[in-house]
Amino acid sequence: MSGKVVLYYFDGRGKMESIRWLLAVAGVEFEEVFLTTRAQYEKLVNDGALLFHQVPLVEMDGMKLVQSKAIQNYIAGKYNLYGKDLKERVMIDMYAEAARDIMDMIMILPFTPPENKQNQLEKVQVKAKVRTLPAYEKVLGASQFLVGNQLSCADVNFFEASLMLEELFPTILSSFPNIQAFQKRMKAIPAISKFLQPGSQRKPPPDEIYVKTVMDTLSHLFK
Repeated sequence: MSGKVVLYYFDGRGKMESIRWLLAVAGVEFEEVFLTTRAQYEKLVNDGALLFHQVPLVEMDGMKLVQSKAIQNYIAGKYNLYGKDLKERVMIDMYAEAARDIMDMIMILPFTPPENKQNQLEKVQVKAKVRTLPAYEKVLGASQFLVGNQLSCADVNFFEASLMLEELFPTILSSFPNIQAFQKRMKAIPAISKFLQPGSQRKPPPDEIYVKTVMDTLSHLFK
């Protein structure tokens, strides 16, 4: 295994996108191996690379890492995006988990049957407007960062989630000025500004090709 960071996933967002975000913010270059066939997935399983037979898989620091939250926590801890002590870390986990909850709801939308999609969209919107965004709006009214006095993975996760919400509901942040100001600050960070530019390794919203590739490759999950 080389010293390079290598990501094994599909050519799309999914569970890997938040990992891409953290690596980009940390300034870590990475390579990607895109899964396009079930045979590729089965080879990873048979080779023992997928501990729990699931992706994402990240090769990093001589390890084969699986489980997206564990991977994100490792990156955050290594690159000073995880607070200064345990009390900050648990608060970071709380804010990061809430952002990931919203992103998980959005993530399943492309795989939702057409007759259920509008209902799922409404669930996302209601949860975001009633429960999630007001909590972030409140804390960002008193601080530049979600936790402590420096950037953390919680800020990165929530920024990613806020952009995903705006893709679905363009005016959803109109009544949350502190979150809008937070977005502006985050976009001014050079590493984030670079990752937002066309041609970066940030992935676009999922399309039909992505959905079909995932369903074909992980066919056992869609029976």
